[in-house]
This record gives sequence, structure tokens and C-alpha cells, in this order.
Amino acid sequence: MTGDQVCVIGGGLAGIASAVRLLDAGHQVTLVEARPALGGATYSFRRGDLTVDTGQHVFLRCYERYRELLSRLGTEDRAPLQDGFAVPILRAGVPPYVLARARRLPAPAHLLPALLSYRPLRFGQRLAAIRAAAALRGVDPDDPAADGISFGAWLAGHGQDAQTITRLWELICTAALNAPPDRASLALAARVFRTGLLDRADAADLGRPTAPLAELHGAPAGALLRQRGGTVRTGIRVRQICQEHGRFQIRGDGVELTASAVVLAVPHPQAARLVPAQAAPDRTRWARLGAAPIVNVHVRYQQRVTELEFAAGLDTPVQWVFDRTPAGVSGQYLVVSISAAEEVLGTPAAALLRTYLAALAELFPLAQRVRVDDAFVTREPRATFRQGPGSRSARPPAQTRSPGLALAGAWTDTGWPDTMEGAVRSGQQAADVVLAHLGSSASASASATEART
Repeated sequence: MTGDQVCVIGGGLAGIASAVRLLDAGHQVTLVEARPALGGATYSFRRGDLTVDTGQHVFLRCYERYRELLSRLGTEDRAPLQDGFAVPILRAGVPPYVLARARRLPAPAHLLPALLSYRPLRFGQRLAAIRAAAALRGVDPDDPAADGISFGAWLAGHGQDAQTITRLWELICTAALNAPPDRASLALAARVFRTGLLDRADAADLGRPTAPLAELHGAPAGALLRQRGGTVRTGIRVRQICQEHGRFQIRGDGVELTASAVVLAVPHPQAARLVPAQAAPDRTRWARLGAAPIVNVHVRYQQRVTELEFAAGLDTPVQWVFDRTPAGVSGQYLVVSISAAEEVLGTPAAALLRTYLAALAELFPLAQRVRVDDAFVTREPRATFRQGPGSRSARPPAQTRSPGLALAGAWTDTGWPDTMEGAVRSGQQAADVVLAHLGSSASASASATEART
């Protein structure tokens, strides 16, 4: 390593992606993380013989940058993809319906059979949904006008009644954007539906980690960064960033670092406190992004109650449910993920467990006769920013007004929702800003990657 010293603050996916790109370009990198381990929001903890993820994360085949990062970390085989998009839809007392793409039809015709036969909707509603999907292909996700209105208002204006929105569009929108259609930006919804479902036939094939997130991201990232010559320092909370004589001073808990450039890859409230005023004089507007919560209900049954790996629910409190039973562990461990969870964020755990154990028993009749060995709730109050109309105007670019200081995080202006793909893209964009400042080339990173693959 002979390049300039760069400090990456924040060890989530954005910081990891940025550090990898900078190391590939030949720079010395120190990554500083406040938590004891890397991984950011994608972390795990122990509960008995289980390793528990704080939240259930899924991804799509079109998450190309994220999947490339998994390949670099050597964990791609622990996050397999479906051979074809297929989601079981559950309703109590009704046989499951599988919403699946036609494998031999090109986009967007690959969705026609699924929509025409979608039993939760009447035939006329299905035809109206097909017309709306065709119209959605014409919405530009980068059009500021599209960011100014809600997805729900657009759907209503394109012939979608309340039942169609609830039983079709909301299934995907709420999970993908952590917001129901009436509180989601049309631009971000268009990014999800166009990129994921409408523009390419295989783009929405779902990937689901089979390993705990700590083993998928944090631990292998630390090993890779150290192997590549980087320095990883955890348990250090940065308190101040100053720029003096063209260099940056980073002061934290008992440490002081000097760097030629900095990538600030932390959530927007922390970034607003740390970024120097001259670097982002408009940083107060970041507060408009706010936060949207996700709540997860974890249930461990003594025996298996379903053979489904995952499913979405209709007419039930269960939005999505995932089988997270590790190999070699008895019984079955299910996780219910509740997105846009403002209404239940403050509900006592006992009340949530009563509601969701009853709902699971309705969806999986075997659960009525199987003992529950453990049940608990995890809450992510700031799981994502609020991805509503007008949110893009509050998302800053990677480049600040201080040369050499770049911002990263899924909340920055990537044009993507607050997802793992958005986080990785943001880290790479921030690294490219730093590389340009230092006179390096992002192509050096790409060439280095290609040489190893």
C-alpha cells in the first residue's frame, strides 16, 4: 500500500463497500466502527443455541452490486437465489396461491399469467392491474415530478381500487420501501417495480440468507479488509471531524487519526452531527428523512408447522413470514417481519406475541397443536429513512463541499430505496468521489477485481 491514507467512518454495508473499493485502488484504509463488530444494521446476536438476526433481509437478482460484494466476501453461496420469482400468498382457511413469473416469457409478459390467474382479485381487478403495470413502465424513477407524489395516489389515478392496492401492490411496496403505497414515493416505487419486476424477467428472483447476517457480512468483511492490508478498529465512536491544512483530523474515544480523505458512512442523524458545517451547510434538511421502523416477531416451535421457506400474508397481521431454522436445530424457528411498523412499535411484547401467535395458528393449522418453546420481539425503530413523496430532495449526493470528504449510506442520493443494494452503491459512489480527489481512478478498482475473478 503506497496510496494516501483514507478513513472510512462506519462499518455497515456502505462503509464496507467503500473500504473495499479504496483498498482495491491501492490506498491505505482505516475503517472505524462504533459497535464491537462490523455489519451496521445487518447484525446478529445470540439467544440460547440460536443466532438471531435483528431483522429479516431479502434481496433480488437485480441487486448486482450487493451480490458482487457477497462474492468478494466469499459468502455468495450462503445467500442463494430462486431459480424463478415465486411467492406463496397465504390466507387463513384458503389454499396458498403462488405468485410466480412465467420462466419462458420475456419481460413484461412474464407476469401476465400470474396476474391473470391471481385469485385474491376479481377478474376485472386483474385486468386493471395489468394496465397499471404497463403504465408503470413509463414512469421514470429519476424524474423529480415522480418523487413528488405518492405511489398510492398514482395507483388510484390508474384505476386501482382499494382492494387491488391492498391485495397486490401493497404486498411488495410495504416490504420493499418500508411504507404502504399512500406513504411511498412514486419514484422509489417505480424503481422497485420497474427494476425488480417489469424491465427484466429474472430481476425479481428472490435471494434469502441462509447464514446469520453477522456471518454473511460483518465477520468476512473484517477478514477481507485486513487481508487486503486495511486497518479495522471497532468499539470507537467518532466525535469530531476537522479539516486542517488540506488534511482531516478524526477524533474519537481516546483516538485521533489523520487522513487525506474521509468517507462518512453513518446514518443521517449522526452524519449531520459529524460533518463540518462548511462541508454541508444544508445538512439540517437531512432531518426531513426521518425514520421508519420494522418490528420482528420470533417464534420457535417444538416441531415443524410449515414446509414453506417464506410466504406473504393477506387478510392477516402477518405481512411476511420466514423459516430461519438453522441446520441441526430441532423444531422450527419462524420470523414474522412487520414493515411500516409505526402502529405496533410501542406495543408491549406480550400483546404482540398474543396477536401473532394466533395469526400464525390461523395460517398454519399445525401450529395450534405444537408447543411454542420460545417467542420474542425485536424492534428496529430506525430501520430505514421515510421513503415518502419528496424524500429525494432531502437526500444529499456523495460529494460534499469539502474536497476529500464524501458521504455514504443508503439514505444518500443513490436513486435506489433504502436497501442493501442502495447501501453498497452509496459506498462505491463515495469511494469514487475520494478517488477522484486523490487523483486515483475507479477503474483501478474494477481492474483489480477483474484480475481476481
